[in-house]
Amino acid sequence: MFPTLIGTVVIAGIVGYASEKSRFTHNGILPSIIICIGGAFLFYFVTIMFGIGFRAPGLNAIAASVGALIIVPTHWRKR
Repeated sequence: MFPTLIGTVVIAGIVGYASEKSRFTHNGILPSIIICIGGAFLFYFVTIMFGIGFRAPGLNAIAASVGALIIVPTHWRKR
């Protein structure tokens, strides 16, 4: 359980960094990493509590990170 949590954080950090370097988002490197890690933590605990998600924890981390990057910045950004 603990190695899965650490792997989720590492994958979320990599997704946040890669999304910023590939110009997918324009938040800044640190905010993108924080958003990804927050989304991955949330999805990790929802997966543990309710059993919702993919079988592979890595796919859960990637899907949660990309989902958080799509939802959070567009929701709070001024139009």
